[in-house]
Amino acid sequence: MTFPIWKTSAKHTVALRRNHAAALSLAARARGATAWIVMPSNAPAIKKTAVQAYGGRITECEPSMAAREAAAREIIERTGAVMVHPYNDARIIAGQGTAALEFLEQVPDLDFILAPVSGGGLLSGTAIAAKSLRPQIRVIGCEPKNADDACRSLASGRIEPMEHPDTIADGLRASLCKLTFAAIRERVDEVALASEEEIVEAMRHVWERMKIIIEPSAAVAAAVAVFHKVDWQGKKVGVILSGGNVDLEKLPFKRSQ
Repeated sequence: MTFPIWKTSAKHTVALRRNHAAALSLAARARGATAWIVMPSNAPAIKKTAVQAYGGRITECEPSMAAREAAAREIIERTGAVMVHPYNDARIIAGQGTAALEFLEQVPDLDFILAPVSGGGLLSGTAIAAKSLRPQIRVIGCEPKNADDACRSLASGRIEPMEHPDTIADGLRASLCKLTFAAIRERVDEVALASEEEIVEAMRHVWERMKIIIEPSAAVAAAVAVFHKVDWQGKKVGVILSGGNVDLEKLPFKRSQ
């Protein structure tokens, strides 16, 4: 985080993204602080409901990073709130890396670990933790083909902008920042892409066979595990499933029938 939320002096916070926003709302409420949450107007209702249930105050904006940042600046100027960025902060990245830490504590001889990538906080934390504990592990970022800025950035060696992302994985539409790109470029072995059809099929498979509720953004990593042309035979492959925000009335695999 960009501030010590456990201190009583932190009375107002502002966040930009959805799972991060719900977590921050709950943490702020536990400390008697107010969480101001900036969300795009097209964010799924289920994510807005979760934030509100945890006490977050939502400000809607146009679905672009520029609009979100402008709305956040306005809130900060008006309320004195402190920005808690969802990925452009080393402490947030460290916190997200604990998923990989726990994974390797349970399965210390993993050969691969897969994680979705959007702004890059989760993937950066995953790579840092995993490579620190097991240097030979291969870390694969997982991204929709229709929102492939991380893949293009690794290929070009510079941060490529997100250009009109059109993917069902609505949680993976942010762009990398300098902090996350540096970590990903140094420690991530590959960024693999999944098509929209693969994402939906993987989501359905996890629901039906594993009995786990995941959202499309989480299903991207599962889709890479199922459809990506890597020889997993005889290998131990870890997949991080990163969210379960789903509107049960709008399941994508119901629409595809």
